[in-house]
Parts: sequence; structure tokens; C-alpha cells
Amino acid sequence: MASNTIRPEDLQAHKKVKVWAEAKRQPFLLISSALLLIYGIIFYYIPVFGWVTAFQDYKPAKGFFGSQWVGLAKFQKLFENKTFFLAFRNTLCMGVINLVFHFVTAIAFALILNEVRIVFAKKFVQTISYMPHFLSWIIVTAIVRDILASDGIVNEFLMNVCGNESPIDFFAIKGYFWWIVAFSNVWKETGWNAIIYLAAITAIDPSLYEAADMDGASRLQKVWYITLPSLRPTIMILLLINIGNVLNAGFELQYILGNDVISDVSKILDVFILDWGISQFDFSFGTAAGIFKSLIALILVCLGNWTAKKTGDERLF
Repeated sequence: MASNTIRPEDLQAHKKVKVWAEAKRQPFLLISSALLLIYGIIFYYIPVFGWVTAFQDYKPAKGFFGSQWVGLAKFQKLFENKTFFLAFRNTLCMGVINLVFHFVTAIAFALILNEVRIVFAKKFVQTISYMPHFLSWIIVTAIVRDILASDGIVNEFLMNVCGNESPIDFFAIKGYFWWIVAFSNVWKETGWNAIIYLAAITAIDPSLYEAADMDGASRLQKVWYITLPSLRPTIMILLLINIGNVLNAGFELQYILGNDVISDVSKILDVFILDWGISQFDFSFGTAAGIFKSLIALILVCLGNWTAKKTGDERLF
């Protein structure tokens, strides 16, 4: 009697045939994926070879192979620099503030917009909200500077409505700078960041809301007990991705709006690398600072992923 048992080699051969058949059916998808892979290798992985300069006294005229190896001397110099730790503190604080504000405002905006029942108004507000995302940071900094200038709209409001006797120099008070950066990021990116949450909301099973209506739930209760729990996987994945960008707190805002008066709170790692690594032609020192920044980002992502694993939430790996 013939056996119906499928041999492992037959199963493997069947899988290969199926993969090739699927590849022939979607050539455009394969070509697009290959182009993205090549792009990533060229612009993200090959440049990592430049990290070797952090362990050299790199001189552009001598190149990678002609420069003198100094081991960890550049890292020692980095950790002995008080300005570096000041820049690291500023970057971390501004990054955390931006992360919190981005998530809270984007989720809140998506929830509020989802509750708008007039379709035209909903689409109009959504379109207007993500338009600032397409503005360059140079334009945004110019707008922020004009709004907060001594004769800007904010000071005009404070003097004419709130009774302030003189305008406030917002760019000369250290306590204001981090919040100026945070609110500038919120204004520019909230609408754009809310798109993915709005898409996730549309994927929620409508029967859940119908059942809640039958039970007499209010709109606020439906948001709290249905919408937010359904968004939790999306929120966790985006949170883990963005944790790695905490130290990417920006550059243009801090560089253009910062000045000598508030340099203690405005200087961040990217500006530090520009001042010490590029402006002074110490490329090895700047590379060492960049490696440290990348290492901290990797640690934050791994720590966040480990925490998500322990709590049973969605994780990256």
C-alpha cells in the first residue's frame, strides 16, 4: 500500500517552486525591493566604514590608510570635554520632551479628528494640519523668530491684552528655549504624525462601536475603552522606533535660534559635532561623538524593546 507521508525534500522543493512562481507573478515588487536594498547598502551601511576615523588622527590628505592610529584617544578627549556632556544633556532633554509631545498631541489630534462627523470639515482640517510638515526648518525658524520677536504677535498680545509693560525677549531666557523647540516641532509635525493613527482607527472593527452604542456608552467611553486599546499595538511600535531618535532632537532650530546668551541650553550634540569636529577640522573627534550618539540610540531601542517584551506589548524583535 502506498504511503501518504510527504518527504521533507519534497516539501522543500514545493516551497522553492512556490517562491519562484510568486516572484514571477510580482516582478515589480521584487525590483522595487532590490532598489531599496541597494539604496540602504550604499547610503547606510557602506558609510559606516568611516567610523574607523574615530580611532585615527584622521587627515583628509592622508586618507584612511595613511592617517595615524590613536586607539581610544579621541573618545578619552570626548569624555573629558565638559561641553560635550552639556550638549548631551540638552539633546536628551529636548529629545524626550519632543517624543512625549509628539505622541500625546498626535494621538489626541487623531482621536479628536476621528470624532468629527462633518466629512468636509474633517478632510479640510486634516489637510491643513499636515501642510507644515512640508515646510523646511529654515522657514519654520523664521516664522518662530517673527512670532516671538519683541514686536511679534505674542508680545503684542501680552502687552495689549495681558497688561505686560514691556516685551519679553524669548531668545534670551534659558527657561523658554526647550519649550520653544518643543512647540515648534508640535506645530510642524502633529498633523503628519496623526495620519498613521487615523489609518489605524479606520481598521477598528465597527461592530465594537455598535455594541457599545447598544450598551449606552458615551463617545468618551468608546474612545477610552475601544479606540485607545485598539491603538495600543500601533502606539508601542511607533514608540520603540522613535526611542532610537531621541538624540536626533534637531539641528536647524537649535543652531539658528540659539545664541551665546542661552548656549548652555541650546547647544546639542549635532551643533557640538559641527563646532568641534568640522569647524576645527578634527573629523576624528566629531566621528567619536557620532559613534557615542549612535551607541546610546541602540541601547535605548534595545531597552525599550526588552521592556515591551516583559510587559507583553508589541515589540520590534
